[in-house]
Amino acid sequence: MSQKESAGKKMGLWEAVALAVGSMIGASIFSIFGLGAEIAGPNLPLVFVISGLLAFLVAYSYAHLGARIISNAGPMEFILRGMGDGVLSGALSILTWLTYVVSIALFAKGFAGYLLPLLGFETRPLATALAEGGVILLFMGLNFFGSATVGRAEFFIVLLKLAVLGLFVILGLWSVHPEWLQPAFDAEHGRKLVDAVAVFFLSYMGFGLVTNASENIRDPEQNVPRAIYSSIAIVTVVYVLVSMVAVGNLPLDELRKASDFALAEAARPFLGDFGYVLVSLGALFSIASALNATLYGGANIAYALAREGELPEVFERKAWFSAPEGLYVTAFLGLLFALLFNMNGIASITSAVFMAIYLFVIWSHYRLVPSYGGNRPFLLLALVALMTVFGVLLQYQWHTNRTAFHATWLTFAAAIAFEALYRKITRRRLRRRRG
Repeated sequence: MSQKESAGKKMGLWEAVALAVGSMIGASIFSIFGLGAEIAGPNLPLVFVISGLLAFLVAYSYAHLGARIISNAGPMEFILRGMGDGVLSGALSILTWLTYVVSIALFAKGFAGYLLPLLGFETRPLATALAEGGVILLFMGLNFFGSATVGRAEFFIVLLKLAVLGLFVILGLWSVHPEWLQPAFDAEHGRKLVDAVAVFFLSYMGFGLVTNASENIRDPEQNVPRAIYSSIAIVTVVYVLVSMVAVGNLPLDELRKASDFALAEAARPFLGDFGYVLVSLGALFSIASALNATLYGGANIAYALAREGELPEVFERKAWFSAPEGLYVTAFLGLLFALLFNMNGIASITSAVFMAIYLFVIWSHYRLVPSYGGNRPFLLLALVALMTVFGVLLQYQWHTNRTAFHATWLTFAAAIAFEALYRKITRRRLRRRRG
């Protein structure tokens, strides 16, 4: 295969942007607005501004290292180079992969939850299982055809999703009540603002998928940083505008009551039942694109980490798409989680794990500055900011869901124990490529 033909099968800049945007604007913007209204109240748009700035802080390390270390192992390659091989880095690789598996399950459950009522079916266990299995199999088949097909599909899905949200914003801005958007900065609202930033910062998880696809992106040295920064900027604008329309059109009490369907309910005042259906369709497109992007990233992680010397050997093959065990097993485990577990508590644990991985990526970048460049004072600022948010998240778990708090630390401990045992039995080591 010629170099030109090989490049033609890779993603371009905007396809990579779509991959990240599709993952970030996933189920969260449709399903947790009720929670956002409960925590932040009228400060919700401001929460997204602050969360977006934090995302840019973290993205600095992903963009800087991603342009210089081209590997579909993404953040794990950064951590391996910065911290070396050890039980901790191995445990982080396991946790990284599992976050994608659980995310796939969450998206599949969310998709089934919106699809069945829209089609007039009762949400019985069999119908729900068929819907969850069907959507995972659909996107697994799409991923089988390779990165360019995934990128093109994601690009058009994201365009449709942004069109729905754009219509919601354009039509809804005309009927916004400005007084409902007046920020509140008293002690109670200030505390809730900080809590909400810790929770809603997790809505920006997904930009790292660009580094997990860097080997499949054209001109990654330029396009990886551009895709990361562009995707965060787009998502921040969308989140702020959508939250302004939602909070400005529906009283906070009604947003809280609507809970998981708050955004669809917020469309009723200016679009009626048509708006409710439109936003529900937007939710389906949103969750579908997030599932597509996450399944692709999860499969890439499974393969890349196996190739680097981690995960069981069944994942490791020279030709991924001719023997895509990583893709199959990732999809299968995602479906298994969706069928067997309630994912609400697991989602909170997964969010904490993602934040821990972000911290280790920034620390690894700090140690790699002599080799790969970077601004150490800026990295220290990012570390302090993210550690503060992580601490707020743990405190929020402690006060609202003790089970999730304990399970978060149990997950960390279990990953380390499994990694230590796995290394002792197999004698395998994480290996990084040089270059």
